[in-house]
Amino acid sequence: MMLEKQPASQAPKLPDPPRARFWLIVIAVSAALLYLLAPVLTPFLFAALLAYLGDPLIDRLEARKLSRSWAVSLVFGALVLGLLLLLLLVIPVLTHQFKGLLHRLPDYIDGFNTSMLPWLRDMLGIDPDLFNFSQLRAELLKYADDIGDLAVGLLHSFRESSDAIFTWLANLVLVPVVTFYLLRDWDLLVARVHDLLPRRIEPMVSALARESDQVIGAFLRGQFVVMGALAVIYSTGLAIIGLPSSLLVGTLAGLVSFVPYLGLITGVGVASIVAVLQYHSLLSVVPVLIVFGVGQLISDLVLTPKLVGDRIGLHPVAVLFAVLAGGHLFGFFGVLLGLPVAAVIAVVLRHAHDEYLKSALYSD
Repeated sequence: MMLEKQPASQAPKLPDPPRARFWLIVIAVSAALLYLLAPVLTPFLFAALLAYLGDPLIDRLEARKLSRSWAVSLVFGALVLGLLLLLLLVIPVLTHQFKGLLHRLPDYIDGFNTSMLPWLRDMLGIDPDLFNFSQLRAELLKYADDIGDLAVGLLHSFRESSDAIFTWLANLVLVPVVTFYLLRDWDLLVARVHDLLPRRIEPMVSALARESDQVIGAFLRGQFVVMGALAVIYSTGLAIIGLPSSLLVGTLAGLVSFVPYLGLITGVGVASIVAVLQYHSLLSVVPVLIVFGVGQLISDLVLTPKLVGDRIGLHPVAVLFAVLAGGHLFGFFGVLLGLPVAAVIAVVLRHAHDEYLKSALYSD
C-alpha cells in the first residue's frame, strides 16, 4: 500500500535558515552598537523616557479638543518646570545635609565611644577594641576640613576640562530639545515603525507591543509616583521625630523602593544608625521604626495597589537583577533600559509559556 503524498499546503513549514540567520545578525549588531554607543545614547534614552511618560497626558489633552502643539507645549513646560524645581530646591538641600552629616560623624563617633561602648561591654560582653574608631575619626576630621578645598579643586578641574564642559552643556541642551520633538512626533514615529513591520509577523508583534506598553507604562508611571510619595512620607516623618539629615535619608529610601521592601530595609538601617549615633540610645530606634512602619503600611494598602498593582509581572529579585545587570553592562544607560527590557522579556515569556501549554509537545 502506497502512502499518499501530503498536499503542499499541509506540509509543515520549516524555518527559513537565511531569514533566521539575518535576524540573528541584526540582533547581534544592534546589541553591539548599544554597548559601544551607550554613553552617547544615554541623553537620548532619558529624553525618550520623558516623552514616553508624557505622551498619554498629551493624548488626553487632545481628546479634550486641544491641539497637539498646545498639548505638547503644556506637558513639556510642566516637565521642564519640575526638573528645574528639583535642581534648584531639592538637590542643594540634599547636598547641604550630606555635608552636615559628614561634619557630624566625628562627634557621632565620640558619643558612640563614650556612651554605647560601655553599655555594649557591660550588657553584652563585647570587647570595645572591636569598635576602635579613633583612626576613622581622624580621617573623617581631615576629610571634613578638606571638603571646601576638594570642591574648589573639582570646580577648577571642571573649568579646565573643555570636554567635560562640552558634554555637560550638550546634555543640558540635548535632553529638553529631543524630549520636545519626541513628544510632538511620538504617535507618528510609532505609526511608521508599525508600517515597517513584516506583514506576516505584524499581528503578533503588535499584540506583544500593546501588552508591553501597558505593562511598562503603568508600572513606570505608578512607580515614580509611589517613590516620590514615599520619599515625602519618610522625610516628613523623620523630620518630625527630629532626625538629622531627614530629607537625605527619606529620599534615599524612597528612590530605592522600586524593589519591594528594599527602601524599607535601607531606610530603617540608615536612619537607625543616625538615630543611635545622635541620641546615644537604642530606644531612639523606636520612632524610626514607627515612621517607616506607617510609610510601608500606606504603600502596601493604598499607594501600590492603586498606582502600580502587579502590572510588571516580575519578581522583586528579577527587578533588582535587571537594574544591576543593565548598569554593569551599559552604565547609567543600562540602568534606564534594564527594567523596560526585563518587562518586555517577561511579556514574551508569558506568551511563549501559553503557546507551549497549547502545543502538542506539552500535551503529548
